[in-house]
Amino acid sequence: MTEAKRRRAPRGAGDQLRDEILDAATELLLDTGCAKEVSIRSVSQRVGVTPPSIYLHFADKDALLDAVCGRYFEGLDDVMQQVAAEQPTTLDRLRAQGLAYVRFARENPELYRIAMMSEGRPGSDVDQALDAAAFVHMRDSVQALMDEGNYPRGDVTVAALGLWTVAHGLAALFISRPYLPFGDLEEFADRVLSAACLGGMVRGLGAPSTTPQQLVERLKGS
Repeated sequence: MTEAKRRRAPRGAGDQLRDEILDAATELLLDTGCAKEVSIRSVSQRVGVTPPSIYLHFADKDALLDAVCGRYFEGLDDVMQQVAAEQPTTLDRLRAQGLAYVRFARENPELYRIAMMSEGRPGSDVDQALDAAAFVHMRDSVQALMDEGNYPRGDVTVAALGLWTVAHGLAALFISRPYLPFGDLEEFADRVLSAACLGGMVRGLGAPSTTPQQLVERLKGS
């Protein structure tokens, strides 16, 4: 995410002031790389208003950071659509969307840490943004695979959540444990996401009661 230049709005100009507050909080977060350095007072000083003016738009610092991260994740929608349009097959599209998600998280680790690696709140700005961007696109790709007969029929939301869990796990480990011997991060993520996508497809070759070992034996005999 690149810093956007702010146009100073008249004090008390409603939505314009809210946008200025979000811009200032985002700038502080990216400048310092630490959420602890972002306070209501520091944001109000950067905007040029008093702290009570911030509280007119955000209940507290947590609500402000949630809005910052929610707006950040809105940018993922364009990224997901772009990578999807470049892929020749639905399976390639799903894999590319997972990689794009991990890459997006790595670009601004502190924002991702706040948004996805702390306690969540149902109905938060982050959840709403993700539901309208990353998750909905992955769910659509899984549904398309089901419609094509290439993925086991079932609850598409649950299936997409499973793949999103893999993408999040990669992003979280890359950010919180960068010293682990992953090798090339893009190649590692690609290998893990491909395995998750293909694993779901292979699982559909058997009945729900079929064990993984039985599936392995069936594949060996085919």
